[in-house]
Amino acid sequence: MPCVEWTTKHFPYLTAKKTRWCTVSDADQRKCAELAKALVAVLPPAAVAAFARLSCVRASSTADCINQIKANRADIVTLDAGEVYSAVKQFDLVAVAKEMYSEGGCVLSVAVVTNSSLDIRSLQGHRSCHSGLRWTAGWSLPLSFLLSRNYLSWSKEHPLSQDVGAFFNASCVPGAAATAPDLCALCRGQKSFIRQKNYFCETSHSEPFYNNQGALRCLRSGAGDVAFVDHLALESIEASERDQFRLLCPDGTNAPLSHYSSCHLGRGPGGGVVTRHNIRKVVRKFITTIQLLFGRNGKGRQRFQLFNSSSFGEKDLLFRDMTDKLVVLPDDVDVSQVLGLDYVALLKGLGHEGSSLEDSVVRWCCISHAEQKKCEQWALSIKSDPLVCVRGVSMRDCIKKIKKDEVDAVSLDATHSYVAGKCGLIPVVTEYYGRTCAPAEGSAHLETDVFPSVVGVAVAKRSSRNIFMGNLGGRRSCHSHLYSPAGWLLPYTHTLSLEHNNSAPCDPNQVFNEVFWKGCLPGSQGNLCKVCMGGTGEAATKRCSDNHNERYYGNMGALRCLVGDPNGKSYGDVAFLEQHSLHTNILSLSSSGWAEGWTPSDFELLCVDGRRAALSEWESCNLGTVPPNTIMTRPVLAARVYDFLMKSQETLAANPNSEFKLFESHQYGESDLLFKDATRCFVHTSHVEYRTILGEEFYSHVENVFNCTHSDILEFCNKDVCSIF
Repeated sequence: MPCVEWTTKHFPYLTAKKTRWCTVSDADQRKCAELAKALVAVLPPAAVAAFARLSCVRASSTADCINQIKANRADIVTLDAGEVYSAVKQFDLVAVAKEMYSEGGCVLSVAVVTNSSLDIRSLQGHRSCHSGLRWTAGWSLPLSFLLSRNYLSWSKEHPLSQDVGAFFNASCVPGAAATAPDLCALCRGQKSFIRQKNYFCETSHSEPFYNNQGALRCLRSGAGDVAFVDHLALESIEASERDQFRLLCPDGTNAPLSHYSSCHLGRGPGGGVVTRHNIRKVVRKFITTIQLLFGRNGKGRQRFQLFNSSSFGEKDLLFRDMTDKLVVLPDDVDVSQVLGLDYVALLKGLGHEGSSLEDSVVRWCCISHAEQKKCEQWALSIKSDPLVCVRGVSMRDCIKKIKKDEVDAVSLDATHSYVAGKCGLIPVVTEYYGRTCAPAEGSAHLETDVFPSVVGVAVAKRSSRNIFMGNLGGRRSCHSHLYSPAGWLLPYTHTLSLEHNNSAPCDPNQVFNEVFWKGCLPGSQGNLCKVCMGGTGEAATKRCSDNHNERYYGNMGALRCLVGDPNGKSYGDVAFLEQHSLHTNILSLSSSGWAEGWTPSDFELLCVDGRRAALSEWESCNLGTVPPNTIMTRPVLAARVYDFLMKSQETLAANPNSEFKLFESHQYGESDLLFKDATRCFVHTSHVEYRTILGEEFYSHVENVFNCTHSDILEFCNKDVCSIF
């Protein structure tokens, strides 16, 4: 290819800075050298002089590369996302580019076996092959999965690697030689006392069982029983031998390799390129240029192919061979934006930053002054287990805080459980509203797959004789809060007003705004906030806040709204709330000093067929059923939060005379604080999909609503690092 075709005007990114690529094997070095030659061959002499040459710096492992770059002996290396995080957080390097594959920027972690009688639930005592220590698909995601299901237990008193070593019979985890040599028993690399010649259990192609290809080699050779790799590696398995392998699925079954999209252990970010802060602009320009020349659509790809290693005797050299393109990252992007909040929280949970005080406590999200008081009493009542109460401003805020690793757990109503599930959180336990909580024979805790629900009702004052379902147009409404199943989701599905039922939009907020003159829907805005009151004193808050500081929030608040404030103002004509605590809440109107003289006979239910009925007839006169609240957390914390809740429940059950009651709230002036007051005990559900707890009918209903309702929290969660760049 004649040099005259290429001029400096084609490459506005050229720079006089010499770039040193860090390589981890002879094959890596050969490909790097070819890239250097290709640059000289396709660029004119002036451009080569401006560009300087690419030089290749040989290191013994990816960890050695990170040290070399930190010490200014090399400039650039591509790493697995887990190592990118370590390089940024512990060595102050910066991520400048991210690998993107045909399906986006993420990889799926898969467990590959040759023995189809193996099961993901019974891997203990077997031999394991891993792509690398702290690698996304080979370490962090599979261990997070095993921990979240409680198949693997981690005491936190020592590093996770110690418990992994005890869990598997033997392993090869390249990169573990220095910190956890017990995880190297199956590795095959050359051993030497000379550091540069020791490849045993190192993150280098000179360790035969290194990276995804090496882990598969470890499995093929019979050294290991299971290989933890990413789904991209499955492409390299020849069609003729694919039938010899199976994937282990989360539900205990196994599946052919082609089923990786439904049979995997989790999803996380792919590889990235790191460098030092002071040369990040130069390195970005260099990467842009080599991709322009030698990428998938590069102008010089006949001379050299950046994402092809086949002629160098190894796979995945310098970059993954399955890379579609490199995305150069903007200057101000934080590592949590590059790798994703879930992944960063997962790495912290697995001890990537060492142990901290946070590892020994459970941080509970409280959304109001009253919840904070109850939570602090809870913490004092279970002295053996450290509980820290962290303030959020709404259930939506709590979901965001759990994702950002600012808190660990919260109890969410069914609609918010849907949102949290979409945000990557998982159930730990579900509140149980049955009559008794007798555990099964031989079990200390209740285990069941039947989850009693509560019902949503519409309530009016008995004296308001002319109010019915169907003639609520122009009235004032009281709703427990935004997204609440009984206060927001169920009412809009019924005919609230005959004259407003022509188009019936699927956004509840729009329906309520069209039907009602004004109302109080905490967390909303405009007319649906005009009846709200706000909070005073220690619970001072602006009107319409989405928590108990707003005096019209929740089941108790919607009832207060219906009777009006103590001055007889700010009241509604109809309240949408849950039935379970209605009787108690009516009695507490007087005992709390809110309003004197109200009894259950002063209220009636509005039935969907236009009738009115006594409160006692709620089973035949309601708006629909509401699935139970679920306590949700990040997957890696499920076992710890479960243990904490079970110990709490046991401690408090053993001390029935304790002033503190986990499922009572009236002494704090509210109802349903932290948990619903109807709760009898917790049911273990960390092995159950949140969709199953919600039930298919409710799940579909919520999904349809959110498909046409704008939601900030879902928008926040849908900023998916796998496709965002």
